[in-house]
Amino acid sequence: APGRRGYSSAGSAEFLHRSIVPTMHYQKSLPRLPVPKLEDTITRYLNAQKPLLNDDQFRKTEELAHAFEKGIGRELHEQLVAQDNQNKHTSYITGPWFDMYLKAREPVLLNFNPFMSFNPDPKPEYNDQLIRATNMTVSAIRFMKTFRAGYLEPEVFHLNPEKSDTEIFKKIIRFVPSSISWFGAYMVNAYPLDMSQYFRLFNSTRIPKLNKDELYTDEKAKHLLVLRNGNFYVFDVIDRDGNMLQPSEIQAHFKYILSDNSPAPAFPLGYLSSENRDTWALLRKNLVENGNAEALQKVDSALFCLSLDDFPIKDFVHLSHIMLHGDGANRWFDKSFNLIITKDGTAGINFEHSWGDGVAVLRFQNEVFKDSTKRPAISPQSQPASVDSSRAVQKLDFKLNDALKAGITKAKQKFDATVESLSVNIIQFQEGGKELLKQKKVSPDAVAQLAIQMAFLRQYDQTVATYESCSTAAFKHGRTETIRPASVHTKKCSEAFVKELSKHSTEELQKLIVECSKYHGRLTKEAAMGQGFDRHLFSLRYLALSKGLALPDFYQDQAYARLNHNILSTSTLVSPAVQLGGFGPVVSDGFGVGYQVQDDWMGFNVSSYPARNGEEFLQCTHKSLEDIFNVLKGKKIGS
Repeated sequence: APGRRGYSSAGSAEFLHRSIVPTMHYQKSLPRLPVPKLEDTITRYLNAQKPLLNDDQFRKTEELAHAFEKGIGRELHEQLVAQDNQNKHTSYITGPWFDMYLKAREPVLLNFNPFMSFNPDPKPEYNDQLIRATNMTVSAIRFMKTFRAGYLEPEVFHLNPEKSDTEIFKKIIRFVPSSISWFGAYMVNAYPLDMSQYFRLFNSTRIPKLNKDELYTDEKAKHLLVLRNGNFYVFDVIDRDGNMLQPSEIQAHFKYILSDNSPAPAFPLGYLSSENRDTWALLRKNLVENGNAEALQKVDSALFCLSLDDFPIKDFVHLSHIMLHGDGANRWFDKSFNLIITKDGTAGINFEHSWGDGVAVLRFQNEVFKDSTKRPAISPQSQPASVDSSRAVQKLDFKLNDALKAGITKAKQKFDATVESLSVNIIQFQEGGKELLKQKKVSPDAVAQLAIQMAFLRQYDQTVATYESCSTAAFKHGRTETIRPASVHTKKCSEAFVKELSKHSTEELQKLIVECSKYHGRLTKEAAMGQGFDRHLFSLRYLALSKGLALPDFYQDQAYARLNHNILSTSTLVSPAVQLGGFGPVVSDGFGVGYQVQDDWMGFNVSSYPARNGEEFLQCTHKSLEDIFNVLKGKKIGS
């Protein structure tokens, strides 16, 4: 077939696959993220506020919202639309969203960086740390090379895969010009997704600067950064001709690093990447001035950061702590991602969030998992190459003055205190999942979200601001939109289950669940189509501030602040490669709820600080799920 030329056995080792449709084939013709109508945004905003406010509060918020819609809001909206029309190469959220992340001064640790951990290799003997590190690194380099060569299959969401995810469709669509290719996919119910973030997976880092950080990428760099025991090592994994180092050589270098018994540094640099961004920016300036510019350049430009931990994983809670924060010395939280592999071969990814969203990272994880388990570069029988690793591997040496030593000590103290205050709790609900819910014609995601609302009501007797992220990657330079799962429907249903059980028949309760499911489905669809309200209101506020205007009254409403103080921050993912995902709470009195709905079970991974009790919250979640499932099965439930 054309395009398969030169795909020799040697060449195939360098790539994951060779798509006949070029990777960026659809990028040019992706639809633009719509700016919603202002009246729709205000209506949706008020719908989200309703369950959180009493009648007097709601009246006040409604007045402010309608005044905003008729006055300054209308002007700002028209300016936003005009600005958007002049920037057709991107989306209206791109600039404000990068700024939101890069101007934030809180540490990226726990506040922004999430994790996703890989399933173990199905072949137990391949879960050895050295073997898995080698195989995953080789697969990651293959991914990078496949992407850069334009051979990576484009990311497409198939609503009807029998028609669109076929060789015949691909053979036709590749001849459709890029400027209209999206429409060709759309005709067969396939939605190509934005891939503009992918290039930042590799050779990239977030550099701390005063007031606003910078994203840095250097695609010419050929080396990998490896962290072990707080020590930094680099070695080239790509040669002068752009070919990957032999897997047996990569294995030899990893083996050398794993057997290096250098002591841990007295002042581990890794802690600095967990600091407040301004504090870190000043310390970094000092590092550069103190003769560390070259070493930092190696860290910043490395392909990615591989963190090798010297202990096995005890259980899922331990796993979450290790992947979310670890010991602080053996991570570089600013790198686009850290691939973390522990002593027993457990692997996961912790990623910096400003450059991209879950969609790009998940695609990377899926490909790396599939490739490293189905086409492993080395086996337990493989011998490392007999190369002189002591010459190839460079251990980075940082020159530290007293101010830097003090800065690292302080960063470590802060890190230890923060991590000490973080709790992680996990449950698996084994009494049903996606299959049963679909059979009962309710949305699995709606049920998970309803259980979260019900649990919080049971535990704290209130309905609070809730955030669920939704990708808008179906649009050019789309990022995310917020689904607001707390609604008048979930509130009514939760109150019926938690407070008024005796007043309702099983049929009535079923009806309430179905109502919630329908409404949640609508919100999800709106968000995915760029028709939420959060990003629109955020952009209008950003525009007002960038023009030096006084902040409109609408944004000074306490109810607006409360809606954006997301006590329940939630996110879901299901993938054959991922066994668990999680993130920190976004506010000190909040929960970070990562959840997955599988065919016959549901899992919840909850993080919290001392202001909240995650263990009790999950007991309440379990109880809520039991009740919902029993009602859907037609059983009568007791309080």
